[in-house]
Amino acid sequence: MPGMNSGLNDNNPVLVAAFRAALLHQGLIVLLIFAVLAVAWVSAREWLRPGKAASPASAEPAWRQLLRIGFGALWIIDGLLQAQPAMAAGLPSQVIEPTAASSPGWVQHIVNWAGTAWSYHPIQAGAAVVWIQIGIGVWLITAARGSWSRLAGLASVAWGLVVWVFGESLGGIFAPGLTWLFGAPGAAAFYCAAGVLIALPERSWATARIGRTILAAAGAFFIGMAVLQAWPGRGFWPGTRHGQRGTLASMVHAMASTPQPSLLAGWVRGFGSFTAANGFAVNLFAVIALAAIGTALVTVAAGRGPAWLGRAMLIATIALCLADWVLVEDFGFFGGLGTDPNSMIPIILLVGAGYLALAPAPAPAAEPATAQPTAEPAAAELVTTGTGPAWRPVRLARAFGAASTRAVLAAWAVAMIILGAAPMALAQASPNASPILAQAIDGDSAPLNFAAAPFTLTDQDGRQVSLASLHGKVVLLTFLDPVCTSDCPLIAQEFRQADQVLGAKSHGVELVAIVTNPLYHSVAYTRAFDTQERLTGLPNWLYLTGSLAQLQQTWKNYAIAAEIAPAGGMILHNDVAYVIDANGRTRTELNLDPGPGTASTKSSFAGELAAAAEHVMRPS
Repeated sequence: MPGMNSGLNDNNPVLVAAFRAALLHQGLIVLLIFAVLAVAWVSAREWLRPGKAASPASAEPAWRQLLRIGFGALWIIDGLLQAQPAMAAGLPSQVIEPTAASSPGWVQHIVNWAGTAWSYHPIQAGAAVVWIQIGIGVWLITAARGSWSRLAGLASVAWGLVVWVFGESLGGIFAPGLTWLFGAPGAAAFYCAAGVLIALPERSWATARIGRTILAAAGAFFIGMAVLQAWPGRGFWPGTRHGQRGTLASMVHAMASTPQPSLLAGWVRGFGSFTAANGFAVNLFAVIALAAIGTALVTVAAGRGPAWLGRAMLIATIALCLADWVLVEDFGFFGGLGTDPNSMIPIILLVGAGYLALAPAPAPAAEPATAQPTAEPAAAELVTTGTGPAWRPVRLARAFGAASTRAVLAAWAVAMIILGAAPMALAQASPNASPILAQAIDGDSAPLNFAAAPFTLTDQDGRQVSLASLHGKVVLLTFLDPVCTSDCPLIAQEFRQADQVLGAKSHGVELVAIVTNPLYHSVAYTRAFDTQERLTGLPNWLYLTGSLAQLQQTWKNYAIAAEIAPAGGMILHNDVAYVIDANGRTRTELNLDPGPGTASTKSSFAGELAAAAEHVMRPS
């Protein structure tokens, strides 16, 4: 998909080091925020002696605790998985792109937008996801009730939708091969469902209606998945077909080959062999199990069936989900760049919560609230007159000191989320890719300061141009082969994009290329190259050529080695750019090997060129 993949190696040392540094720096800020909140909270409690907050009128039910703590832990695990060193560069190409590959074009278009945004700013995006997910997890676990807790549920819904749409390609529901066994309709969908339940108002806790609703929805889901699993022609019934593994056997075999503990690999490999030999029986068991559990869930939700059916249904659900999680999904995160434990654990949590919610615990009697002592007006209090509310710092401090430990931790979690999201939001405000991509390919630029070698050559319109004639302007100088079909067109596009990045400042910059082909160096070739690369409308673009003697002298002066490629016409030469200031002095040398030439790397190089020109334009 265009734009999604940066084309860089997932373990590129520059990107890995930058990602680790970003996580370390943000982690230190997270710890600092925690320390500040803790010191301020303890100080407020000791200084102002706030009264105790009123005890809650009702206890949080067990089903909600299960969802809140269970999904909070899952979000934290997901955040830690996102901190894998290769995640910053690898998530678009190794996770998002393969997930979307089999979906319809319109789904790929939506997902490609997110993948492109990530590949343009991989460090900021990778770090943002880590802290957002850990922050949501901590928020869910620490905020047990009240508005903070319901907001944590809504945050889980919002971020879960982002992950489900862009990270899981709408859970693959529009792709062929959709099956519960592989995690359909996507783990993030269950995170969203749990978030909705956590966000419900406290008045919904007191009845068994919420439990019946959860189990009825889960039952309908299981029955639907059974029908989908049984549908003929989808490749799940045969273990092998025409000597090839069936859909399920292929999936299990692929999971068995990923890096993982040998004991687990042996289990998965054995199940894969069994599935290949007994595909019909395995799929039949899956269909019957899904249908039976779904029917039991609907029956229990309707209040029918024997008393033991609910417990048996829960045990069967847990057993089937755990078996699938181990033998088919391979725990969801072994091998490659696993981002979450997949769908089975979320399903267990939701069904377990529905079962617990059938018999909600009775609400305890409310304990009398301890009145807060009335403080004498303090000198620090700023009281406004009129009918509006008074601004009293002491009251605010007392309220902060009266907050529970959980509330302070929840505030810390929100700060963590903001800390992660802010750099990514700022990065997205820029249409240009991060310069870290160019540095990952070619390293840092080399600062220089010496008089640039003079030249007098002919531009694409047949006019003579000398370096002296460009005095007063910054010159971005490179060397291109007009018949090249690999690097040179990419570099030309990077120069064109650099002009766009410069904007109004481009009037003080000349973009100059010099021919590096001893065989094809006439003006006709430079004109053809300009037309091909859409450079003819760029007023500050100069593609210079001359006699072979003139060109060879210029190449020598600028350390350009040009060799004829074995195939003929095209020339092998070093990809480099020089930044020459308005006084004719060479100030910077940039290694300009364009690497994979993806949209993000071209944008990154363009930004690097523009930044180098702007740097020498500043008064020293």
